[in-house]
Amino acid sequence: MAIKTVIRQVNEHVGETVVIGSWLNNKRSSGKIQFLQLRDGTGYIQAVVVKSEVSEETWERAKSLTQESSMYVTGIIREEPRSASGFEMTVTDLEIIHLTENYPITPKEHGVDFLMDHRHLWLRSAKQRAVLVIRAEIIRAVQKFFDQNGFTLVDPPILTPTSAEGTTNLFHTKYFEEDAYLTQSGQLYMEAAAMALGKVYSFGPTFRAEKSKTRRHLIEFWMIEPEMAFVDHEESLKVQEQFIEFVVQSVVTNCRAELEAVGRDISKLENIKAPFPRITYDEAIEFLNSKDFEIAWGEDFGAPHETAIAESYDKPVFITHYPAGFKAFYMKPDPNRPEVVLCADMIAPEGYGEIIGGSQRIDDLELMESRFKEHDLSPEAYQWYMDLRKYGSVPHSGFGLGLERTVAWICGLDHVRETIPFPRTLYRLYP
Repeated sequence: MAIKTVIRQVNEHVGETVVIGSWLNNKRSSGKIQFLQLRDGTGYIQAVVVKSEVSEETWERAKSLTQESSMYVTGIIREEPRSASGFEMTVTDLEIIHLTENYPITPKEHGVDFLMDHRHLWLRSAKQRAVLVIRAEIIRAVQKFFDQNGFTLVDPPILTPTSAEGTTNLFHTKYFEEDAYLTQSGQLYMEAAAMALGKVYSFGPTFRAEKSKTRRHLIEFWMIEPEMAFVDHEESLKVQEQFIEFVVQSVVTNCRAELEAVGRDISKLENIKAPFPRITYDEAIEFLNSKDFEIAWGEDFGAPHETAIAESYDKPVFITHYPAGFKAFYMKPDPNRPEVVLCADMIAPEGYGEIIGGSQRIDDLELMESRFKEHDLSPEAYQWYMDLRKYGSVPHSGFGLGLERTVAWICGLDHVRETIPFPRTLYRLYP
């Protein structure tokens, strides 16, 4: 009796007759032999139909198959060194589930807008499938790293009454009779959780209402946000680089076939090992001016600046000690130089920009109150946040990693829209 299995596990059934539920990815024929390229979500395999070895009905069913038709295929698994998977299937029977007509995404070239309009089908392509497998591995590695290092997963709210960094880029909604916003960060709530649990992390969706059309921006994206009590800026940097090394090397180990499918130079990822280089904001300004960028001290960096800096390194690079003037209100000033804060952005190599932003947080109540006045924030709305400084305040640090930018970097993708199953961009809410 045939054993039901999936393509990923055919190596366990060499010489055995199996049944695989699959879709037709492609087909070619050579006289009395048909070659069916099958996919089932776990992988790809070539199934060979030899006319003299199957019934006339099976042969005709195989001939009638069209792209993306679904079926149950019965056959014998054989080793085949010439195959990308190392295995092949000799078909003995075939049952059609659904015969597809006029599948819109054909092997010809299609424009990005067309593919995005058909994102629900584009996901079936080999490259898009590989990206989602790599994304899933990144998520698994993120959770494993924090679970193994004593962090507790905590879920912050998605609906909030205030903003983490001001309300100009938030989506407004009504919470019954109150104003509410879709969260742009869970950080403030994670600080509260860290005071209860020591080391915590959140992993969830966040939203930015920026009208940005760059290849690095999404309206809805996923963030990983750890917060650590009794941890200073320097200690946080070490956690960040160990974290990124763990995630990247997990993908290299477990998703080599998928990295090859997206055309990634794996050797560049194999080189991502801690420690990472560091430069200060001051040094970055000096470097950029030497490269003919006109940027003054006190200005923030844009994508061209980050790319120029990253080109000098083959690993992620930390840029530390930014001016307090354009950083978030909660970042702790450097005690030796109060005009800069104890923060760092991690810039990915190869032009992928910032993937982590983090800092040591202000733990002094009086300083936080003065920051609130400077940024014109409501003390009433943030009273609970102030309480964290009133009752057992401690040094603490945290950071946020953008999942989609990380996926784009690890996969070597040109645009973040391919890093998430159904991207939400400035002009796209469908499908």
